[in-house]
Amino acid sequence: SRELELKTTLRELVIYIVFLTDLCLLTFGMVSTDMYYLNKAMSQLFLEPSSSEDNRSGFGSIGSRADFWRFAEGPLLDGLYWDKWYNNMTLTLQNNNSHIYYENLLLGGAQIRQLKVRNNTCSIYPYFHTFLEDCYSEYRYRAEDRSDFGLRNESEWKYTSASSLSPWYWGSMGLYSSGGYMFTLPKSKQESVEKLVFLRQNSWLTRGTRVVFIDFSTYNANINLFCIIKLVVEFPATGGALTSSHIYSVKLLRYVTYYDYFLASCEIAFCLFIITFIIQEAIKIVKLKKEYFRSAWNWLDLLLLLVSILAIAFNIYRTVEVSLLMEELLSDAHVYPDFYFLAFWQVLYNNMIAVNIFFAWIKIFKYVSFNKTMTQLSSTLSRCAKDITGFAIMFFIIFFAYAQLGYLVFGSQVEEFSTFQNCIFTQFRIVLGDFNFETIEAANRILGPIYFITFVFFVFFILLNMFLAIINDTYSEVKADFEAIPSQELQIGDLFRQ
Repeated sequence: SRELELKTTLRELVIYIVFLTDLCLLTFGMVSTDMYYLNKAMSQLFLEPSSSEDNRSGFGSIGSRADFWRFAEGPLLDGLYWDKWYNNMTLTLQNNNSHIYYENLLLGGAQIRQLKVRNNTCSIYPYFHTFLEDCYSEYRYRAEDRSDFGLRNESEWKYTSASSLSPWYWGSMGLYSSGGYMFTLPKSKQESVEKLVFLRQNSWLTRGTRVVFIDFSTYNANINLFCIIKLVVEFPATGGALTSSHIYSVKLLRYVTYYDYFLASCEIAFCLFIITFIIQEAIKIVKLKKEYFRSAWNWLDLLLLLVSILAIAFNIYRTVEVSLLMEELLSDAHVYPDFYFLAFWQVLYNNMIAVNIFFAWIKIFKYVSFNKTMTQLSSTLSRCAKDITGFAIMFFIIFFAYAQLGYLVFGSQVEEFSTFQNCIFTQFRIVLGDFNFETIEAANRILGPIYFITFVFFVFFILLNMFLAIINDTYSEVKADFEAIPSQELQIGDLFRQ
């Protein structure tokens, strides 16, 4: 009966709210505002030059190989080695360990790694053979140079292969492998200065250098957070340099305080909930067979279970890897401990949990679908689905036509149109009113205004209003149908009143 169905739905809703509460506690227990402030502190120290320093020595202002050495020998070492108090009193460093901001222990040493490409990896037009002898292509894995160079007597002059599990880096100009020519900075600031000066004088960076990575990790015992920092300088084949950075604050040591053990109990409860839901869905599939897969809510249930299982697998793997590698990584204080690998999996786990809780909240609509308003909404969307599909085809034909026009006309002049992907995002920004018109007008004084005016007219004034008109008309029809047929069905609100 209808009443029995509503009671069953209500019981499932209560159980699901308990599950959702457990998931929220688990999710928000993994993050804290301390992560943001730690990232901000590290960003200000290494990425933003202080007012007392030459602005050209900052990380963001690196535009050449000379600028890189200026940054490495100046702001980088000043940020890594804190051997004096603010009144210039020399600090007594335990085991010669640096504490960044006096609170963050520098784990091991910082590692600097470069990737190069071989000479003659690109073709020179015959007319220029008499003028050009060398040709270094953009970075490709097959063009990577792995031969010894320079003095050939230390590890920084010899190629080092990385573990097959080490993640590659997706930069602005290419996808970079995890090997390369690398070295670790000494624990002493003076020795580090001498090391960098020696490498600069012996041309460690060459014309074939395409990217340099600076990696180091810190641990703050006050808030039990690791901070993994990766500074990237790319030297594209065009000349110049592009900088980017990644700063991750992660909680790798999970179970320290009583609250952490409470979160561990929430994790156990989460696993029990998932096992129960898997059994329920398996029974439904056996009972309904093909009918089960005709419901969109059942597909959402399967998606939620799949993401949950992946999140549990990530959590188990991360916990085991941290336990096995922590002592090994910290056993030698003079080497670079590769916490980036662990942080990579931790960030994947956090992303998986974020996606999981998103779908978990969406699933609530399944239990409130008996409400009249929600039924009208779902009926509206299902009834206008065909019209919206036809409209979407027309919309994206015009949208992508304008994206190609913008890329071909402004791509070489305006950063927002420098790639086809940027063109797509830029056009969405135009629709939202977030756009700098002067840049495209300066790039092309004729086509710039024509492009902007016609795009706003056709997409914003015509197509978007057609989209709203389709939904509005369909909703009016659905509402009229519901009013014409008075509902005598029991609502969940009636069950609460009973």
